Amino acid sequence: MSDVPRRAAQRTVKLASLPLGAAGRMAAGWGKRLTGQDADTVSADFSARTAEQLFAVLGQLKGGAMKFGQALSVFEAAVPDELAEPYRDALSKLQTTSEPMSESSVRRTLDEQLGSGWHSRFAEFDESPTAAASIGQVHRAVWHDGREVAVKIQYPGADEALRSDLRQLMRFSRLFQSMLPGAEVKPLLRELQDRMVEELDYRTEADNQRSFATAFEGDELVHVPRVVASSPKVMVTEWVSGTPFAEIINNGTREQRDRAGELLGEFHFSSPARVGLLHADPHPGNFQLLPDGRLTVIDFGAVARLPEGLPRTLGRMLRLALEDRAEELMELLRSDRFVQTDSELRAEDVQAYLGPFVDPARTETFHFTRSWLQRQADRVGDLRSPDFRTGRSLNLPPDYLLIHRVTLGATGILCQLDAEVAAREIISNWQPGFAD
Repeated sequence: MSDVPRRAAQRTVKLASLPLGAAGRMAAGWGKRLTGQDADTVSADFSARTAEQLFAVLGQLKGGAMKFGQALSVFEAAVPDELAEPYRDALSKLQTTSEPMSESSVRRTLDEQLGSGWHSRFAEFDESPTAAASIGQVHRAVWHDGREVAVKIQYPGADEALRSDLRQLMRFSRLFQSMLPGAEVKPLLRELQDRMVEELDYRTEADNQRSFATAFEGDELVHVPRVVASSPKVMVTEWVSGTPFAEIINNGTREQRDRAGELLGEFHFSSPARVGLLHADPHPGNFQLLPDGRLTVIDFGAVARLPEGLPRTLGRMLRLALEDRAEELMELLRSDRFVQTDSELRAEDVQAYLGPFVDPARTETFHFTRSWLQRQADRVGDLRSPDFRTGRSLNLPPDYLLIHRVTLGATGILCQLDAEVAAREIISNWQPGFAD
């Protein structure tokens, strides 16, 4: 592959193949049913083939399509197990792998971004990528001073592809909605569209990472690799070697799962207070557990800027919902635009809707499981449920959307990890308004 497919028509055809391919396999499934194959076999075959196509199309297109696939991979924990398994495998691949760019494209991009003498800046450089991201790929190298480094190189044409994908993906939101019962896909796409534009300039990402690295310098729990060099489409950072969260999710011990979950929760809630930023790309490919027991975090292209830390309103909401103070909760939601002033919502209905979401803060430790998240998704996604109607009547102000998505994404990872976490203590320490 020399670069990312750029033409809008070309990319649209590939994206369109997702629902069309699914429809074709469904029709073929009916044919197999008529010839005597049982329903479970046909359904499993349909899901596996559709998931395989999903990975192939999104992985090849990269850009916004792959980014959206990576976002979806976090939420698979909310999908019932009997439906999710094929998609879980396919979407998880998007966290770390995709088709690499050609070696000539790699060299050309490095010439453009680091100068024709870029070779002299490295003692060694491996032209075969070690990992892939949504808009770039990572190479392992040795800097001229002997440090092992990771070199992230943006795919040629990624900027054009990204904008095209996000426009086209809005047309196919119903397909992805079927994989995420209870989730609102269109707002997710719109929010991703805003964030992804910021990620195109690696100098911005480098500045974000420098801020995190400085804030967590010498920390006993969290490690952030330092930035070595940066340009608009190439970034060089210190290399880290740990156990990826994806591996822990698949094969981790109970100790690893709980440790990874505890550190992720600590990082998520403490960053706004310590850095004034919230890491806004929560998927397992961005987190590793180091041999010394610390969490290492990569990929700071997407952040939420919170110079005053997490909003105090969120802490107060959590506390009021936890203590079943429905009338006070309703008053707070109205004053902060979560409920329209002319809404006929009842306080007890809002309490019933939000109450289960604060379960992690009710006990000293909480066991995050896929089954718990699936119950929440079923509860708020069932059209017959009162909670579904309540959720549709609530409003999420734009300034809370990114925080909400990141928290939901982090929760999805905790459930994938099957981790037992002292969530209440973490929230009490770092969420303003909760312990006041």
